[in-house]
Amino acid sequence: MLRTPVCGVLGIEVPIVQGPLGGPWQQSMELTAAVSNAGALGSVPTTMRTAAQVRDDVARLRELTDRPFAVNMTRRPFDAEVFDAVVATAPPVFSLALGDPGDLVSRVHDAGALFMQQVTTVEQAMRAAEAGVDVIVAQGTEAGGFSGPVTTMALVPQVVDAVGPLPVLPSGGIADGRGLAAALVLGAQGVSIGTRFLASAECGVPDEWKAAIRTAASQHAVKVLFAGHVLSAPTEGGYETVPRSLRTEFVDEWNDRPEAAVDSADALRTRVMAAMKNGTAHQLLPLTGQSAGLITDIAPAAELVHRLVSEAAAILRTTSRTLVD
Repeated sequence: MLRTPVCGVLGIEVPIVQGPLGGPWQQSMELTAAVSNAGALGSVPTTMRTAAQVRDDVARLRELTDRPFAVNMTRRPFDAEVFDAVVATAPPVFSLALGDPGDLVSRVHDAGALFMQQVTTVEQAMRAAEAGVDVIVAQGTEAGGFSGPVTTMALVPQVVDAVGPLPVLPSGGIADGRGLAAALVLGAQGVSIGTRFLASAECGVPDEWKAAIRTAASQHAVKVLFAGHVLSAPTEGGYETVPRSLRTEFVDEWNDRPEAAVDSADALRTRVMAAMKNGTAHQLLPLTGQSAGLITDIAPAAELVHRLVSEAAAILRTTSRTLVD
């Protein structure tokens, strides 16, 4: 077993958090439950979900597991009605991404939940620590979805230095035990992983997307330079970030001429929204991190958790034996 202090904070057995995989697709509560039942922390996404849907998701999850889990929201956008519904469900952990926590921390703590904050810069991490969050996820630019400009390797040790002893979990570019071991060496207490769990048996995204991840090289996951003209803008307190996606004809066409997307913004937005409604959004914008280059199979989520832990433990033992005075 590989335990760190954050395990005690979150009530989990191994220091792995499943990043929320929300959007027009649904990751499924089966994935969240499988991760939590394996001793890690599964996450419930709320993006593009109504308050009623979120309540139903949490109720379904509680039928599948009695283990801790997180419910995630973002400030791109932020829905106050959904937040009220989340707090009312009293999740063990609330996580926030893509924006400043503001006064949400006290409201979450008053509901008896822990607060986990995702950041993309050292300055954001320091503000989150001052706001009283319990855990920080330091997300590097390698991550899928909306991410910042700094690499995980450069960001994490700086955040650890800035907010310690607050637990820090890296996110971005991590898909195997080597990434978990590296995170611990950098001073972090575990990891938060998204793309590797996209390519899991329980994840509810289309098989076409999973297959694309399995065969992709890291350079095939690129920043979507025109996204600001197509996707919703951050709400108040939101951070400016740029999403990362696997290359598609749609991404390549408009990344080659992002300025032209300004004049075509309405048409592009209509096209994306239609794809979201008919279940083909992954054919346009399959948000995926650069860790896709490390993924060669589609495996059950519990197997992935156990694999990450056993690989990391073996690497750390081997590394310690090779050190000389």
